[in-house]
Amino acid sequence: MRKLMFAALLLTACGGEGAPPNAGTAAPTPPSASVQPPLETRPPNAPGQQPAFAGQTRAPLARSGVAYEVETVATGLERPWAVDFLGDGRFLVTEKPGRLRVVMPDGRVLPPVAGVPAVDARGQGGLLDVAVRREGPGVTVCLTYAEPREGGKNGTAAACGEALGEENISLNALRVVFRQQPAWESTGHYGSRLVFAPGDKMFITTGDRMLEEPRQLAQSLDGTLGKVVRLEPNGMSPRDNPFYDAADPGGPRSQIWSYGHRNLQSAAINPTTGALWTVEHGPRGGDELNVPQAGKNYGWPVISYGLEYSGAPIGQGLTARAGMEQPVYYWDPVIAPSGMAFYTGDRFPAWRGSVFIGGLNTEKLVRLALDGDRVVGEEWLDMGARIRDVAQGPDGFLYVVTDEANGRLLRLRPRG
Repeated sequence: MRKLMFAALLLTACGGEGAPPNAGTAAPTPPSASVQPPLETRPPNAPGQQPAFAGQTRAPLARSGVAYEVETVATGLERPWAVDFLGDGRFLVTEKPGRLRVVMPDGRVLPPVAGVPAVDARGQGGLLDVAVRREGPGVTVCLTYAEPREGGKNGTAAACGEALGEENISLNALRVVFRQQPAWESTGHYGSRLVFAPGDKMFITTGDRMLEEPRQLAQSLDGTLGKVVRLEPNGMSPRDNPFYDAADPGGPRSQIWSYGHRNLQSAAINPTTGALWTVEHGPRGGDELNVPQAGKNYGWPVISYGLEYSGAPIGQGLTARAGMEQPVYYWDPVIAPSGMAFYTGDRFPAWRGSVFIGGLNTEKLVRLALDGDRVVGEEWLDMGARIRDVAQGPDGFLYVVTDEANGRLLRLRPRG
């Protein structure tokens, strides 16, 4: 599963840490989205850019009227990055400096889990996502992280191991199942969400490594910078991947699901369709929601909404090009997205069917109301802290982790 202060539903948001582009296929107009006033009213960073279709940005306020409270489950977590669930009331939380923690139902934070790989924790690196996979009576824990490589280089990697232990756990027989190629001397844009899809396939998101030279490789099929990769749980490439090469089944081309991405830090499986959904950090005014399709090109850095942080255009300033996909939705100004969850529980009936996205600089949970694959409304839940991850627990509550030196694991529950 993926993934006390009272809070009110507010109407504000700010800028962010990084994200993507796209362009090409037009889409139908969501019901009434173009005739209602938008929730976002601040001036866009790129005022000359226009959406490709009605409802692609600035959705109307979808006021749910849900009264909720936020309670602290645990404190004292150092820069927590992700949360998942062992299924018996215990939580697994990654800390960016390189520690995996078990958090007990009573809020106790146990000593670091043994068996975690070494990480490069500089900049945006460190120990990043965690995903729990059950195989009969056994529990497998998969981690993504910034892996140190030779010559000061690094890259996104993923490793899985068996969880052993009664209260605290250790990771046994840890094996690396993915290494991003090529390695690069950079400390940013690792992407790094990992989710399991129907059919037991594993999606891993990567970033473009932030610098001008490697960002161009998001368009290359000879590496896994700026990609969504799709793997078997053992790290092998499925034969039905769009660029599978029987001569090199373990190579980057065989691993790729979609390309042309900037820095994907939000990913979740739509429980209705089984499809992967992602949100990418964009440039100034270019965060994007996508439903990545096999073999499709999502444009970065050839096309993009938004601007360079300097205010200059991205490349030629294009937002569309034939053969490149449009995002389902984009934000200008950005929300600084990290973490994502579809809500399917019974605790908040009015939220059922919504997708929640964590906001960093915005310090919000962003709730999107959907009509199929289209965004028809938006609501911002003020959290008062940078939200790094959001997940629905086995108990039907929503859980978030805050990106702070003294980070917290929080629970959203109905008020009263």
